[in-house]
Amino acid sequence: MISLNDLVVPRMSAIPFACIAAICFLTAGPDGFSAEKEIYRTPPQEIVDIIDAPPAPLVAVDPTRECILIEQRPNLPSIAELAQPELRLAGRRINPATNGPSRPRLVTGLKVMQISDGTEQMIELPPEARIIRARWSPDGEKIAFSMAEESGVGLWVAEKDSGRSRQILGPRLNNAWGGSFHWLSGSDGLICLVVPANRGIAPQADAVPQGPVVRRSAGRKAPARTYQDLLESPHDEDLFEHYLSAQVAHITLDGGINTIGPAGMVIRAEPSPRGDYILVETIHRPFSYLVPASRFPRKIQIWSMDGQIVREIADLPLAEEVPTGFGAVRTGPRNVGWRGDQFAAIYWVEARDGGDPGRDADVRDQVMALAEPFDGEPRGLVSLSLRFSGIRWGYENVALVTEWWWKTRRTRTWLLAPDSADSIPQLLFDRSFEDRYGDPGRPAMWQSLAGTSILCTPDQGDTVFLVGEGASPEGSKPFIDRLNLKTGEKHRLWTSEGLFYERPLDLLENDGTRFISMRESVTEPPDYFYHDLSKSETRQLTFTPHPAPALAAARKELIHYERGDGVKLTATLYLPPGYTAGSGPLPMIFWAYPREYKSAAAAGQVRTSPFRFGRTSWSSPLLFLTQGYAVLDGPALPIIGEGDAEPNDSFVEQLVAGAQAAVDTVVERGVADKDKIAVGGHSYGAFMAAHLLAHSDLFRAGIARSGAYNRTLTPFGFQSEERTFWQAAEIYMTLSPFTHTHKVNEPLLLIHGDADSNSGTFPIQSERFFHALKGNGATARLVMLPHESHGYRARESVLHMLWEMNAWLERYVKNAPAR
Repeated sequence: MISLNDLVVPRMSAIPFACIAAICFLTAGPDGFSAEKEIYRTPPQEIVDIIDAPPAPLVAVDPTRECILIEQRPNLPSIAELAQPELRLAGRRINPATNGPSRPRLVTGLKVMQISDGTEQMIELPPEARIIRARWSPDGEKIAFSMAEESGVGLWVAEKDSGRSRQILGPRLNNAWGGSFHWLSGSDGLICLVVPANRGIAPQADAVPQGPVVRRSAGRKAPARTYQDLLESPHDEDLFEHYLSAQVAHITLDGGINTIGPAGMVIRAEPSPRGDYILVETIHRPFSYLVPASRFPRKIQIWSMDGQIVREIADLPLAEEVPTGFGAVRTGPRNVGWRGDQFAAIYWVEARDGGDPGRDADVRDQVMALAEPFDGEPRGLVSLSLRFSGIRWGYENVALVTEWWWKTRRTRTWLLAPDSADSIPQLLFDRSFEDRYGDPGRPAMWQSLAGTSILCTPDQGDTVFLVGEGASPEGSKPFIDRLNLKTGEKHRLWTSEGLFYERPLDLLENDGTRFISMRESVTEPPDYFYHDLSKSETRQLTFTPHPAPALAAARKELIHYERGDGVKLTATLYLPPGYTAGSGPLPMIFWAYPREYKSAAAAGQVRTSPFRFGRTSWSSPLLFLTQGYAVLDGPALPIIGEGDAEPNDSFVEQLVAGAQAAVDTVVERGVADKDKIAVGGHSYGAFMAAHLLAHSDLFRAGIARSGAYNRTLTPFGFQSEERTFWQAAEIYMTLSPFTHTHKVNEPLLLIHGDADSNSGTFPIQSERFFHALKGNGATARLVMLPHESHGYRARESVLHMLWEMNAWLERYVKNAPAR
């Protein structure tokens, strides 16, 4: 019989899946390693039923704000879908059969609801529709959507009133980069990226290599964070160019195709608000094996509708030498886009500090603008002493621009009169972005009839609406405020009330009286609601069944406690259905994710609401409430570095202190058995779990999913660490659980997707950590999930992962012998 703690799963990326469902396990014998097959397993049925519950729909308000488009999502896909061919090129993952994304988040049904009376119109779709992206037309009468088919991605258009749909372009969309279609403002056609008619077949690799792959360093610094899926050979370069090759085309609603300009590696073709120009971005050689495609050379141009170059905004070189650190950017124009308040005007941002956050500079960024006919000199709109974050355009010569700076956690918002040459920016907000309690909210936007995003303003641009989280020591209470931009006076129009967590999504009137919200409570899953404040009317629009009826009676409580150094902390405590005060201590799952702060005051702020619904997705530890475990979800583990100190300088000490405070609290409450607490997390939470097992004896066992454990494999920074390995070698070694493997004396379950695309969490991180654990005599198990990335998608993978977790918890926590 194979012992649970001796099993290990190898990488499976090269194994065919014609007869899906086998996972290979390796078990150590006295004479080495032997392989044994085992099919995918499933956890207890109570967990399976929750995983198979239909997901909540997505909603999009139409531009006239009279209807909503409800997008129905499918359950988890099968492993067969994830096992389809996939190319991993320059940070992109492409399905060569469709020339689209390899594993898109699909929609399988569409319907339109009238907000006024709730009447619905189903959109006619072909059987087993697989919709990638759906968008309202600017007039709100039609819906365009891209559909994945066997041989490509097609383009369809549906009529809102009748529900009838038709394909206007066969499977020719080039969706390898995404954003392959945009409505024209007249709603009579779309600008699309299509596969060139003469592209030919994909390049074939030479059976015999023509020579070695050589990489060069020219003696200049080119630091780069740890990226995955990079180009690795000339054949990769040819494949990337082949699948990114696209032709800009005007597609009419009757299916006419009018090609525009030359084909190339076009990644963006966005029409101007009036529809007479196109903003085009193309990638070109030379490529890089060090950085992803977002850093490749690119041209940014304005084209006329007949494909003539009206103005070249930039021809940006390869950006391998961008400095490391948060706030580092490439030089030259970036964030290029159409102004939402003009028919044909663009804006962009340029760094004035060389893109280097480590350089002293009075001006970091400058926002530029240029209007048709695009033949003059660009005009500077505003100079920023921090890094540009975003701009929101409004009518009546109003814009709001936001800047930020990582080192100080500072963010500022300025009011601009962008068309007044002598206008002086006015400061609206100046705060720490860590300070949730002081967050004034974000300006509400809506879609103009030209299809642009514009500030929702009721009068001459003097007023905007702010939608905020409403964080407080008692928990979040989202709100809508009316802000007078001239006087600074605020008036609160609405706030979430009662035992609900309700957040506004879309304003339907420019006076803030009608809006769509999403409401949830401890016992009610999120649903969409309509509000009319002028009539005191609230009406539910969607009705989502409880995804986990078995957990409806679970108890939830937001608990408050302090770390040893006085930092105030919170966590959400869940107790299984049927638990009462006299039931005694339970086995517990401690599931967390550390966060870094520059301020102890901000670190102690409450980050959630006691009235939120407990989400039971595949990644949630709440699933194990069905098995009799208590769950401490999201206990705050702040890592604080005030002043000149960096948070990671005392990471381990603060991490253990935060975990100790949380464990002491639940044990003192009598809800957790101190000898039966498991620690777990995903990604940085997995990194946390490994550290807590190595540096404390608080936990009986651990579960670490898709983590990184050797920081020397991410030498140019990780998470919120800006310093490189050569600047802080001791920190990197201390923060590597790999170097403390010999201290791990509790059982540890490692799970990882063998196709992980997340920066830094290479599958080899878990593989090498497991080898170190085994070499040091630890009780450990490694499970590699075939075809899975950083977040797991296939139903078979998710259920098997939950089976692994349940078996581990049952053996090493719930039924563990007394220590």
